[in-house]
Amino acid sequence: MPFKIDDLQRAFLAYKQFQKRALRPCDERYIFPFFAGSYFAYRKVDVARIVAIANSISSAPIYIDVGCGYGDFLNKIREFIPDAIGIEKEKNIFFALNKPIPDYIYSIPIECFEKKKFDVAFVGWMEPGVDFRKNVAQSAKCVITTFDSGGQCGVNGGCEYDEFGFDEIAWWRTPSWIDVNYELMNRFYTDSITTNELKKQELAKFRSAHNFWYVYAKPEVYDDAKNGLKMCLEEERGGLHCNDNYDFESVLDECGFHYTEELMTVRTCKLLWDVKFAS
Repeated sequence: MPFKIDDLQRAFLAYKQFQKRALRPCDERYIFPFFAGSYFAYRKVDVARIVAIANSISSAPIYIDVGCGYGDFLNKIREFIPDAIGIEKEKNIFFALNKPIPDYIYSIPIECFEKKKFDVAFVGWMEPGVDFRKNVAQSAKCVITTFDSGGQCGVNGGCEYDEFGFDEIAWWRTPSWIDVNYELMNRFYTDSITTNELKKQELAKFRSAHNFWYVYAKPEVYDDAKNGLKMCLEEERGGLHCNDNYDFESVLDECGFHYTEELMTVRTCKLLWDVKFAS
């Protein structure tokens, strides 16, 4: 839905007030993800996986982030794919906060890119009731998408790309920023809970808003993309991408969302960041 400038400005004032009392600098990205992070929690391994897939498809991959917001995740990708671009049609989010729009972020709808071909399209968010998968599918060879377990994504609650000529390669689970948000607020910003260890343990059992990352590819690049992901996983097992972490990953660890952490509230595929390949 379109952002109202007045609402954005009020929210930004609340964000600035929070910064004055924040206990740790990285907390803000999970409590105010719109301004300081993204609506999905990620680690450097997520970035490494996507970059590996893109590089396996092309030696100079053409990459687009659809609905990139201020470019938090896109900027991490651009450290490895400098020509990666993003689109964010709600340009008011920049105007309301007097932020310049980077020259690699375009304030236009995905339909305007239908004639341009991308090796990888990343879709980190689709508003409930909004479905632009067809437009993305017409432009990309590989689509990597994230969605939460609450049914976000598309008019029918689906994020799949099978119907558009793509085949699923793999998926993995990460914590939702909502779960991280709850954990932070309960542990450090709610006085009645911070001193009650038993209460914190009970609340942790209600984690349920997990996020899912899915990788789809068209037949002509399927094997390349799959092999790229597998090679990246081999590097992870050797410790690469796991030791040189982003500073905000410490918040995930502290809240009980470690890399390959086992979630007791999940019945199957319990390990976070554990990749499951399609059969």
